[in-house]
Amino acid sequence: MKEQIFFGEGMATVKKDYPDLYEAIVALNEATYTGKVLDYKTQKLIALGINAATSDDRATKKQMISAIKEFGVTQDEIVDVLRVVLLTSGMPPFVKSMKLMSEVLEK
Repeated sequence: MKEQIFFGEGMATVKKDYPDLYEAIVALNEATYTGKVLDYKTQKLIALGINAATSDDRATKKQMISAIKEFGVTQDEIVDVLRVVLLTSGMPPFVKSMKLMSEVLEK
């Protein structure tokens, strides 16, 4: 995880009121995103797919923006991820994510 950015709105409360728990979460994320075999870009695309599959609009959009900004991820790469979402999670999360992608790319 880069720059300790969390997509959940509740993390601000955790950081403020429970700094020890926040630091533990940061450490876990840093250990997770270092990867032994998969690079960070691949992990980012997996995170995008997971968020899209769960129909989490806010997190999916933020993952798309982050992937484009940090790695120059292309529309075709995002669509490849969303094809897996279609196969594993069905049409509703896929269509919703395609709409979000269009919104992100219009900016």
